[in-house]
Amino acid sequence: MNESEIRAALGPGAVFPVGGENTAFAQYFVGTSYLTMLTTQGVGVGNVTFEPGCRNNWHIHHKGGQILLVTAGRGWYQEWGQPARALKPGDVVNIPPEVKHWHGAARDAWFQHLALEVPAQGASNEWLEPVDETAYNEL
Repeated sequence: MNESEIRAALGPGAVFPVGGENTAFAQYFVGTSYLTMLTTQGVGVGNVTFEPGCRNNWHIHHKGGQILLVTAGRGWYQEWGQPARALKPGDVVNIPPEVKHWHGAARDAWFQHLALEVPAQGASNEWLEPVDETAYNEL
């Protein structure tokens, strides 16, 4: 799909550019995602778009956390040991440092969020295992 087709699938909340296919982080995703960095100065803000069924692996933000601002589509967020939370436009997810989690699209819907990286000295991301396929399909 091209950008205009993806934005049409996402609906009116898709106001930021979709960007190119997220090849730099593709090894940490199931399915195809797209990324455009809106800013890298101060607080990094990336617009991440997930095709239906796409989600990232479990991961941890060390020292700095992350904030997700859902802009379009339908998706999921889950912290380790907790039930998954359905996400829709307007939802905000505050992810503290050191919390194992994943996020991504619903099986049947495109999904888009802004990801704000909370700056911290020595912040890093640790990418872990993929989300269990059976558990994801039960959502």
